[in-house]
Amino acid sequence: MKVCLLSSELGPFAKTGGLGDAVAGLARFLAGQGVDLRVFLPFYSSARLAGRTVVPVEFLQGLTTELAGRAVRYGVHTTALPGTAQPIYLVHCPALYDRRGIYDDRGDEHLRFALLCRAAIECCQRMGFGPDVFHLNDWHTALVPLYLRTAYGWDELFAGSRTLLTIHNLGYQGIFPAREVDALGLGPARALLHQEDLARGRLSFMTAGILHASHLSTVSPTHAREILTPNYGFGLDPLLRARADHLVGIVNGVDYGEWDPAADELIAHPYSTADLEGKEWNKKALLEEVGLPYEPGVPLFGVVSRLTAQKGFDLFYDAIPELLARRPARLVVLGSGEQRYEEFFHALGRAFPGKVRFHCGFSNPLAHRIQAGSDMFLVPSRFEPCGLTQLYSLRYGTVPIVRRTGGLADTVELYDSAAGTGTGFVFDNFDSQALRWALDYALDSYADRAKWNGLVRNAMAQDFSWERQGPHYLDLYRRI
Repeated sequence: MKVCLLSSELGPFAKTGGLGDAVAGLARFLAGQGVDLRVFLPFYSSARLAGRTVVPVEFLQGLTTELAGRAVRYGVHTTALPGTAQPIYLVHCPALYDRRGIYDDRGDEHLRFALLCRAAIECCQRMGFGPDVFHLNDWHTALVPLYLRTAYGWDELFAGSRTLLTIHNLGYQGIFPAREVDALGLGPARALLHQEDLARGRLSFMTAGILHASHLSTVSPTHAREILTPNYGFGLDPLLRARADHLVGIVNGVDYGEWDPAADELIAHPYSTADLEGKEWNKKALLEEVGLPYEPGVPLFGVVSRLTAQKGFDLFYDAIPELLARRPARLVVLGSGEQRYEEFFHALGRAFPGKVRFHCGFSNPLAHRIQAGSDMFLVPSRFEPCGLTQLYSLRYGTVPIVRRTGGLADTVELYDSAAGTGTGFVFDNFDSQALRWALDYALDSYADRAKWNGLVRNAMAQDFSWERQGPHYLDLYRRI
């Protein structure tokens, strides 16, 4: 099996969230299965490459492709995906990728990611590599199917190639003014673009991918059904319904080499289902680190998240202050994002100084310690294509409290206190009352420590490794 994998993010080199982790995990799995894999990523000046050997690929230097009416020069460097011998190909173009972050607001995002698409195809040509499948991830790479059909349609190397577009977050579609069609080299393919979009003066990378990819996938079965509806389709549900027979949902995997409480070097005390004592020691250590008092029997809630409307933090405004006022509990929050949510958590910390700590920003070590030290983990998302943090929390026995949507619905089973089955607390409606119900159910269940330890072990027994999830992609590649 020959696969060309493209992404705007790939951990640990460049990532802002779950996309980078998911693509890296899949690449690592595919490499271990003997897939002939070529992975392409922009060579951002902000890429995390310290201590890694990065070398230019000699026959992929001094290349040019035409964008915006001019020849754009680029080359390719390579390094290994950590933990493997799998090479990663970094498209080097300082004019487009020498920026402070992965994404930018200079008005040339369409050119930056069109270059990634075209460079990957052109490098495959120079390698003599005809992929069975081009696996594309989100809007940044979604022009590949159209380019293969038009600008590179003459090349018999790709006659047998098929394309898979994985939609990680439909809320981001890569929408640009229609006047950029010619700049992207798509003028001759104008008739193949979405005509209603063009009439409205816009061009969408994601729409082009949905129209022209051989197959589509998203990152959970429930979300694959949700995006066929107006509530979750972000305006693209009619197009997705038209392609529903070519759309599947596959839950993301987790790298248990990094996320395993029995071997996690970033936490204070290792623990496992056979010996849960270390979990309480991690709780004490975390509370000491953030400056909150430890009291036996008082539960700790954790949050590690981007602070955006998608993640459901509007529900916190009423439910969380009321809960903290009437019940003993602690809350530790790690994240950054929209100013209104950052201000809310800062204010919450001031209102409950002995109960709440908010760390504005991101710290991978602290994220691990919150997963290990918390008793419960809050993910009340408005929508969630897959979600990774609840998968980490399951592994760490940090019982997730989630809304029944997308990947959260597919990975967390409602706890039945009578039967002792289930892995977390799941609520349906997107409102504060539903969240209150889940919080109270969780706190009431926590009071019975014998049953609670059974729930913790249920959660830790779940397997969402890439060894389990990856074969679904191999099966999909074969079907394509």
